[in-house]
Amino acid sequence: MTPSEPAETRTEHRPTPPTGDRPAQTATLAEIAREAGVSAPTVSKVLNGRADVAPATRTRVEALLRAYGYRRRRAEATRSPLIDLVFHELESAWAMEVIRGVENVARDTGLSVVLSESAGRLTPGRTWADQVAARRPHGVILVLSGLDESQRALLTSRSIPFVVMDPAGDPGADVPSIGATNWQGGLAATRHLVDLGHRRIGAISGPPQMMCSRARIDGYRAALETAGLPVEQELIKTGDFHHEAGYRLGRELLSQDDRPTAVFAGNDLQALGLYEAARELGLRIPEDVSVVGFDDLPVARWVGPPLTTVRQPLMEMAEAAARLVLELGREEQAQTATRVELATSLVVRTSTGAPPAGR
Repeated sequence: MTPSEPAETRTEHRPTPPTGDRPAQTATLAEIAREAGVSAPTVSKVLNGRADVAPATRTRVEALLRAYGYRRRRAEATRSPLIDLVFHELESAWAMEVIRGVENVARDTGLSVVLSESAGRLTPGRTWADQVAARRPHGVILVLSGLDESQRALLTSRSIPFVVMDPAGDPGADVPSIGATNWQGGLAATRHLVDLGHRRIGAISGPPQMMCSRARIDGYRAALETAGLPVEQELIKTGDFHHEAGYRLGRELLSQDDRPTAVFAGNDLQALGLYEAARELGLRIPEDVSVVGFDDLPVARWVGPPLTTVRQPLMEMAEAAARLVLELGREEQAQTATRVELATSLVVRTSTGAPPAGR
C-alpha cells in the first residue's frame, strides 16, 4: 500500500461481476468502490491514472470497471487539449505525412499532438494506456496498431475515444477506423504493368501480419489472374516496408536467370531500395526493369527516374481520423463503429515502360 492510499485498500474483497438481475451499465463509482473494498476517491484515482494506488488495488478496481462496463459521463471527463497519436513505427517520411494531417486538424481546433511509438509491437504497452488515462486527451489515433481488450476497456471507461488508422489487422466490428483501398491499389499497379506488355512481374510485399500488405498483394494476384498470367511464387518476396528490404529482396529478384521485367514494390521505401539494387546490378529503370511503388511520398517525384506509384492519401486519411476522433468525443456523440476507406489512385511517371525487346 502506498502511503497516500486510503486504509480501505487493505480490505480483502473478491470482485463480483454483474449478474443477470443487475444491468452492467448501472454501477456507480460508490458501488464499484464498495465491491472492491476501497474508497470512492481511490476508484477516482484509478480512473484518472494516478500513480499513488497499490498495484493489487488498481487491478481489482480495473477488473470491476470492465465487468460493469463502466463509462465515465462525458461531463465528468475533463479533457486536456491534446490528441494522442500512436505509431507502430515512427521513422519515415510516411509517418511525417500522417503527422502533418493530424496537426492540420489539431491546429484548427486549438489542440496539441502527443506522439508515441509502440516500438514495432501491434499494440502499445500497458504503461502507455495508464499514461493516456492520466493525460485525459480529447482522443487517441493509432496508426498501423491497435488495442487489446483491457486497453480498450480502460479508454472506454474514461470516455476517451479512439480511432485506428490503416489498421494492421481486423480492428473489430465496433472499432472506428480509417483506411485506404489497398486491394484496388495493388490491382491498379499490376494491371498497369500488364497493359505495358509485362508478363513476368515480381512483387515485394510488406509484413504478412498487416492487413494493408495482404490486401495489396491480393490485388497483385488478382490482376495477374484476370490477365491469364500465372502467379509464380518465386517472384513474390516478403518484405517489411523498409528501404533495406527493397534492396535485399530486389537483388534476389533481379539476380534470377529469368528475372522479372517489372516489380511491384509494395511501398515507396521498398521501391527506392529496389532502385539501388538495380543500379548495382547494372540495370536501367525502366529500360531493363519497370518499378511501381505505393504511397506517393514526396520523394517519389524527386528520384531519378520519378517513380510510378499508387497514391495513398495519407494526409487526408490522417485528417479524417483526427476529425472522427473529435466527433466521437463530443458529449452528445456516443462511440460508434465507423469504417471509412479513402480511394487510392495510380500516378504514372517514368519508372515504368514496355519490357525489353525479346522479353
